[in-house]
Amino acid sequence: MPKHFSIMGLHFRYRLWIAEMNHEINMLRIFDDYIAEISAKNNEATVVKVIANFNKQFVELRKEIDDLRHEMHLAKMTLAAASREGSIVKTKDLSYKNHVALRKRYLSYRKSFDKIKKDFVQFEGLGQP
Repeated sequence: MPKHFSIMGLHFRYRLWIAEMNHEINMLRIFDDYIAEISAKNNEATVVKVIANFNKQFVELRKEIDDLRHEMHLAKMTLAAASREGSIVKTKDLSYKNHVALRKRYLSYRKSFDKIKKDFVQFEGLGQP
């Protein structure tokens, strides 16, 4: 376990990640609304195909956000309960192992979200008549 690992720091990190994902849920809603507007105005086969692909990616991102937020909330609650009970040493070991997996999933999600967002913004700039 790294020296810089702390229960409080981990709790803080989860709160920040959850806040970022909450913001990104709002972004996905805006993207969905925008896609609906484009679909209503443009039914070219290539545009319809691109929009369907973005819709699928947005649904997958939302599912990943929901899963990650849920797991992070559970991890935060476990940390808080263990802290209250005074079983910090065992909690640190369990929390660190769990954190490694959650961090890996979060970073993978982050990379996917950033790429899809970039692709969508690029599409938006090129896809308008």
